[in-house]
Amino acid sequence: MNRDVVIVGGGHNGLAAAAYLARAGLRALLLERLPRLGGAAISSAPFPGVPARLSRYSYLVSMLPDSVARELDLDVQLRSRATASYTPAVRDGRHLGLYVEREEGAATRASFRALTGGDDEYDAWRRFYAQMADVAKVVAPTFTEPLPAESTLRAQIDDDLWRALVERPLGEVIEQRFADDLVRGVVATDGLIGIFRDLHDPSLAQNRCFLYHLAGNGTGEWRVPVGGMGKVSEALARAAAEAGAELRTDARVDHIDPGGEVVWHDGSGLRSVHARYVLANVAPWTLQRLLGQPEPETKPEGSQVKINFLVSRLPKLRSGDDPRTAFAGTFHVAEGYSQLQIAHAEAAQGRIPSTPPGELYCHSLTDDSLLGDLSAAGVHTLTYFGLHLPAALFAGDHAKRKEEATSRAIAAIDAYLAEPLMDCVLRAPDGRPCVEVKTPQDVEADLAMPGGHIFHGDLSWPWATEPLDTPARRWGVETPHPTVLRCGSGARRGGAVSCLGGHNAARAVLELAGS
Repeated sequence: MNRDVVIVGGGHNGLAAAAYLARAGLRALLLERLPRLGGAAISSAPFPGVPARLSRYSYLVSMLPDSVARELDLDVQLRSRATASYTPAVRDGRHLGLYVEREEGAATRASFRALTGGDDEYDAWRRFYAQMADVAKVVAPTFTEPLPAESTLRAQIDDDLWRALVERPLGEVIEQRFADDLVRGVVATDGLIGIFRDLHDPSLAQNRCFLYHLAGNGTGEWRVPVGGMGKVSEALARAAAEAGAELRTDARVDHIDPGGEVVWHDGSGLRSVHARYVLANVAPWTLQRLLGQPEPETKPEGSQVKINFLVSRLPKLRSGDDPRTAFAGTFHVAEGYSQLQIAHAEAAQGRIPSTPPGELYCHSLTDDSLLGDLSAAGVHTLTYFGLHLPAALFAGDHAKRKEEATSRAIAAIDAYLAEPLMDCVLRAPDGRPCVEVKTPQDVEADLAMPGGHIFHGDLSWPWATEPLDTPARRWGVETPHPTVLRCGSGARRGGAVSCLGGHNAARAVLELAGS
């Protein structure tokens, strides 16, 4: 069996690459070890007897370029959330909340004033995010182009801002620009999603995470896919299949030879295929093993706990604010700046944070189709994403540590509720509460992401300082082997549900095939 391209891994990036290459006339074969496609971008009904379909792993679309959706004719509707964020707080014994509208206006300014006693913090917020928008407008258009030179981008961005974002730890600019602890924390969280870093870490991994979360599509807006994340993968699979790509599930790849041979198991025996190019939609750490090389000594380590809830009603808030407004965007829990730093210090000492920071999202307020017949009954989804919960904390007695982290996360949420969250949780027909918890170990077991790291490893700056003398290097998808390319989140500019790893790997192959 011979093909032009074999794609190892059927997540959204692999599907995007298959669609682009098949449309260009190449014979593309995609091999996925699971019985279904989509990787982390899937929808499922995890609670027996309950028809609601949840975005089980990946939960929002932030970086999928509109140009990719147009080029592949993706039938995906992305909706904006009515609220950008809501952060409950306690000031002088009084419960209130910092409310940020998606399109900021008088209500946002009034909320900042009620929290901080004046307009200075909101004015600083406006200045900071106006500058971030300017950075996004420069960086985002390059995501679907060959890697730009660092000097080219730097010339288009204010020198002081460049130094603050690219050369100094994120914590410094946040502390310089903002005075209020809660406002500082709300800004900082975008640098901590899925990674375990102090805000002053000299590696600047938190800065890179921050940049990606604010640069997506030029706006940084996180949108809800109608029908759940699975609709994104379904549209990509349809585009690939209609273009002529061959998509095989239950195909576990055992070995990749740098010369182009790929060996996989289809459930009945070993099969092999030879290709001119192999695209690896797996983590770089996994690719090493598939190539028959020693795995790197340092394994990626994810840092998150995701909890999927179904609630019979949205819980009331101690602030008295409308839950339908508060939960419609990103609901920050225990994410003040000092709370983030305390949680990091506790986790660094090997302890589950006493008050884990995290975020809640109610996607069903934006898209009630997720609920099926349950929509009329007032049922809603709630997704919790906990920070500073690295995989190492769950080693040993995984079940016990998982239960401890879950109970502490719920207690942190309850601190701002007028009624316990678990009193609002729906119960399945078998009587069990509709709560599903995923630690980094669970993510690794389910999706083969090493260490449960949602980005497959540390994110890279989306520009180059080295010579770009091959198509693979120009597109940020190179490996030590000329015909084996990275095509997933581990590629430069990978991470999140963006299709960028697949798009850029396909572009590199087309350059190579035409040379």
